[in-house]
Amino acid sequence: MTAIKKEDFGKMSDGSSVDLYTLTNAQGTEVQITNYGARLVSWRVKDKDGKVVDILLGYKDAPSYEKDTASFGALVGRHANRIAGGKILINGKEYQLELNTGSKKQNHIHGGVKGFHYHIWDAEETPEGVKLTYHSKDGEGGYPGNMTVSVLYSLSDDNKLTLDYTAVSDKDTICNLTNHAYFNLDGYASGSVLDQKIQLFSDLYTWADSESLPDGRILSVEGTPMDLRNLTRIGEHIDDDFDQLNFGRGYDHNWVIRKEPLVDGLKKAAHAESDKTGLTLTCYTTQPGVQFYTANWLAGDQEGGKGGATFPMRSAFCLETQFYPNSPANPNFPQPLLKAGDTWKAKTVYQVGLQD
Repeated sequence: MTAIKKEDFGKMSDGSSVDLYTLTNAQGTEVQITNYGARLVSWRVKDKDGKVVDILLGYKDAPSYEKDTASFGALVGRHANRIAGGKILINGKEYQLELNTGSKKQNHIHGGVKGFHYHIWDAEETPEGVKLTYHSKDGEGGYPGNMTVSVLYSLSDDNKLTLDYTAVSDKDTICNLTNHAYFNLDGYASGSVLDQKIQLFSDLYTWADSESLPDGRILSVEGTPMDLRNLTRIGEHIDDDFDQLNFGRGYDHNWVIRKEPLVDGLKKAAHAESDKTGLTLTCYTTQPGVQFYTANWLAGDQEGGKGGATFPMRSAFCLETQFYPNSPANPNFPQPLLKAGDTWKAKTVYQVGLQD
C-alpha cells in the first residue's frame, strides 16, 4: 500500500500556503506532488546500480513555481497546447480566449494567462493516492461554463504513476487536459537528453506551422525525421534540415497514437530509455495524441531549481497526452468538446522500469 506524507511547501506572494505530498510505494519509489497547479515535483527511483535518481525537472519550493513559465510538472487546461487566434466555436457561438503565445501573442496556449497550473487546488488523501480538485469559473480564460476538474495521482508497487482525470461543466465547453512533466532519465540536473532513446507508437503526425499550429494535415512519418517508430537516440535527427524541426528548434509535435496495442484498456504511446542509468519510461493513455517535446525553449536561466540546478535547452523531454493541438480549428481532428452535465474522463500512466 502506498504511503502518503504531507508537508509544507512554502507560501505564495499573496500569503497562501501550499502543500507537498509524497507518495511512497513498497519499492521505496517516491513521487512528490504539490497542490499548486496539481504539479509533479519529483520522481525518485532506483537506477540499475541501486542509486536513487530523480527523473523530473522542478523547483525547490512553491514560490519558485509561482515564477515558472515552462509549465514544469503542471496539469494544464482547459485546453492544453495551442489554439489559433484563441477562437473556439461552440453551438454556433464564437468565444475569444485569452491570447498568450505566438510571435505577436496572437494565439492561445494552456488555458490562458492564468491557466489551471497557476492556481492552488483542493487536495484530498484517498486510499489510492492524492486527489486534487479545481473549480474553474465561467469565463475564466475566455471559456464558457463553470467547470470542476479533478485528477487522482496514484503510485503502484510496480512503479506505475497513474493520472486519472475527470471534469464536468454546467455549459458546453472545451476540455483537453494533460500533464507537462519534464523527464530526464539520467537525473534532473544531468544536462542533455540527446543520448537517451525514444520510441513513439505512431505512424502519423500533425503537421504544424512556424507558430506550432497544425493546419489539419495528418502526415506519414515514413522517410522523415519524425519516424520514431523504432527506439531512436533523441539527438539522432533532431537537427536535420526539415521544416518541422526548423520551426520547433527540435521536436515539439503531436503524434497520432495507434489504437493498438492495448494494455489494460490503454494505448501505448511512447517508450524511453537511458543506457547510462538503465532506466526506462513507458507511457500509456486513453488520449488520441501525444506531444513529444524536447525542451527546446529552456535556456538555463531558471531560479529556484531543485538542488540549485538550472535547466538548459534540451535537458528534458515531455510526453504530453492530449487531443491534437489547434483541434477547434480543424474539424477533421478529434474534438475536445465537453457537453454540459457530461463527465469528461481520461487516464495516462507513466511506468518506470529497468532495461532488460
